[in-house]
Amino acid sequence: MTKKKSGFLTFCFSLVPGAGEMYMGFMKQGVSIMAFFWLLIFLAAFFNMGPVLFILPILWCYSFFNVHNLRGMSDEEFYALEDDYLFHLDRVLPNDRWNKKKNNIFAWVLIVIGIVILWGNVTDYMRWMFPNEIYWGIVDEIPQLAIAVFFIWGGINLIRGKKRELDDKSLGQEER
Repeated sequence: MTKKKSGFLTFCFSLVPGAGEMYMGFMKQGVSIMAFFWLLIFLAAFFNMGPVLFILPILWCYSFFNVHNLRGMSDEEFYALEDDYLFHLDRVLPNDRWNKKKNNIFAWVLIVIGIVILWGNVTDYMRWMFPNEIYWGIVDEIPQLAIAVFFIWGGINLIRGKKRELDDKSLGQEER
């Protein structure tokens, strides 16, 4: 990884989230930022969840200023940095818990996505057979509601898991 990069090209690449980091030689960080950026756009469009897009300007600003901070570092600071991914699931979920549940989590995500896709296709055919606008207005909202319930359920489980972990730690310290 070399630090001597063109200031103009650094600026141009910094306009695309993740591209500036990759140009500076931080491939893992750049790919994770770029993947997250485009994944948010895809999810918001696919599931018709526009409010998710409020995260995009935050991610864009982070990437833009991160690249310019990297370029402004001294050589010693720059070469001391380690290229690493932006998100670490092993830090969010403990390794033993993640290893046990990762297949179930991934399976449920695939099931929910499959149901949403299937729902959209089936309702298109049903709309042709039963043209009642009031009914279909309600039916069109069901996938969004299902995903919202899925996210709430996942958040509650994460909170409960963290609470159990903290309770277990406090019991372990009291026994000492």
